[in-house]
Amino acid sequence: MIKHALSVTRADDFAQWYQTVIAEADMAEESGVRGCMVIRPWGYGIWERMQRLLDDKIKATGHENCYFPLFIPLSYFEKEAEHVEGFAKEMAVVTHHRLIPDGKGKLIPDPAARLEEPLVVRPTSETVIGTAFSRWVQSWRDLPVLINQWANVVRWEMRTRMFLRTAEFLWQEGHTAHASEAEAREETLKMLEVYRSFAEDCVALPVVAGEKPENERFPGAVETWSIEAMMQDGKALQAGTSHFLGTNFAHAQDIKFQNASGELEFANTTSWGVSTRMIGGLIMVHGDDDGLRVPPRIAPWQVVIVPMLRDNDEDAALIDYCKGLQGELAALSACGEPVRALLDLKPVKSTNKRWAWVKKGAPIVIEVGGRDMAGGNVSVIRRDRLYREDGKLDSAAVAKGDFVGGAAAMLEEIQAGLFADAKARLDGSIARDVTDIAGLQAFFAEGVKNPGWVEAGWSKPTGAALDKVVETLKSMKLTLRNVPQGAAPATGACIFTGEPAVERVLIARAY
Repeated sequence: MIKHALSVTRADDFAQWYQTVIAEADMAEESGVRGCMVIRPWGYGIWERMQRLLDDKIKATGHENCYFPLFIPLSYFEKEAEHVEGFAKEMAVVTHHRLIPDGKGKLIPDPAARLEEPLVVRPTSETVIGTAFSRWVQSWRDLPVLINQWANVVRWEMRTRMFLRTAEFLWQEGHTAHASEAEAREETLKMLEVYRSFAEDCVALPVVAGEKPENERFPGAVETWSIEAMMQDGKALQAGTSHFLGTNFAHAQDIKFQNASGELEFANTTSWGVSTRMIGGLIMVHGDDDGLRVPPRIAPWQVVIVPMLRDNDEDAALIDYCKGLQGELAALSACGEPVRALLDLKPVKSTNKRWAWVKKGAPIVIEVGGRDMAGGNVSVIRRDRLYREDGKLDSAAVAKGDFVGGAAAMLEEIQAGLFADAKARLDGSIARDVTDIAGLQAFFAEGVKNPGWVEAGWSKPTGAALDKVVETLKSMKLTLRNVPQGAAPATGACIFTGEPAVERVLIARAY
């Protein structure tokens, strides 16, 4: 029987396992403010890798980075009624600019320092950026405007969970303005594809890209598109969204331009974003009962070298041997970048360091002892294949030169293997033979462990008919996820209305 590094397994309690991975991998911790977290270096290092890779993809499509204020005048939101209604319950508001002592050892807002207009702490930036677009855009020659910002946002969530749903989180938000509807729609789908390729190629996270049903649209959007990922417990996670906003925000923010014929038109706008929620997806898709497993492309350190120091005269030579190995690895290229290798010289027992890096999910851990050095070897542990068939740790001694020669290929194999495993799980966990509500209830019945998703016929109901569908799903603790791009043609009847299906929709429990 394998003795795992974590105290709780996924099968025992998936929710507690998730929290345990975050703690044991030194990803993040509570901050003292409800719903806010301290992201520790390993967790933030993963975010930095995601940020760098995604930023490169965004810039490759012609977008430029900028920055807008954290505080947004309340009146900006009030211009777009559907938008403000969608976010009103989550807005944090600043009303005073100064505190004063109350004479009892406490600080209170100074009544004389009340702001003339309340400021909303940024929940998203469509309104403030739209106001800027109204100044920037005067002529068709000023279009398109293609910008992105990396920022933090605040949404006052009632139920929070680290990385997945926090009051403050980090993200990028792209905002664009276009002369035509067709160009804006093209932009929306272009960025959806950027997100899909980033999730799959970099995070090794297989996703289903598609359009959100009407009830799941971003407030104020004409269309919302998403990438949906399946966690190991069968639940869905919305991992990124891209919104076609039409002229809704342009009307509200007065984004007008003179076209080539000299006539005034409203611009078509888009917005799109990916957040630190992607890290939560990474944990729940790739983690195992020993902790996190980080795909090499987004691992802050791809190879960690742990010398087995003995506090004796041999240590200096062993460290030099390991430094040589580190240098050789750094000269290699894997997944299109130089290999990131760390020599861990912390004064901690080597076995404890090894397990710490296993929990963090470093793709390759190298242990080097005196015997390894004497034989010109290293002992290699692959995080994706931690145990042998007999249940013992798979630590294989190989010649240092052989390891260095194959290290890049090994990292690329780990990246591909993590994606392949997750893709097989996703593809094997979507039922397409459920045709009525009774079948849906049976599929998601109590006691069915990690049921996965259902893809079913959908007639695109609206109004009261859609409200009825949403209430039915709510009673079953289910949600509509998206209408997958490239799904098989719809046949038969809608699973909810009985009317002819016009497309297929994903149904799942979700985070």
